[in-house]
Amino acid sequence: MTSSAGREAMTGETPVFEALLTPHRSLGRRGLVVLISIVTVVTIVHAVLFALAGAWPVAGFFGLDLLLLCGALGLNYRAARAREIVRVSRTDLSISKVAPSGRTRDYRFNPFWARFQVSRHDEIGITRMNVSGGGRSTDIGGFLNPDDRESFARAFSGALAAVRKR
Repeated sequence: MTSSAGREAMTGETPVFEALLTPHRSLGRRGLVVLISIVTVVTIVHAVLFALAGAWPVAGFFGLDLLLLCGALGLNYRAARAREIVRVSRTDLSISKVAPSGRTRDYRFNPFWARFQVSRHDEIGITRMNVSGGGRSTDIGGFLNPDDRESFARAFSGALAAVRKR
């Protein structure tokens, strides 16, 4: 991925707006370790108690539950590595989407012709944000919570309006 300084050298301009969008995770790395540790201890204690009572097949199911929980939390944390970088300059609107695997897709639009569309629901707020132009289209910020979508939409719309005024 091109650095901010590298992009400035390519376009000859500094960005008017730049945002790094990342999914929010309410449980940090330390909290995850504590949660898995507690669940593991509780699972082992219960599995041993059931095995001693003669219900040894139940112990296997406890292990399966623990394995599935750890797998689901691992996938959740892998998905948190996704991010989107949105930059607006006077002559360029670029959106870089980085998947959890590290694969990057870049979208470029002319900021004067790009359309920013927001879909809203009366109770939820913004449900979808989309940028289109030049026959191309991409959704942005799909993993953001409603409050972050609102603040991003306001700031991004303001940046596009500011660039178009100049």
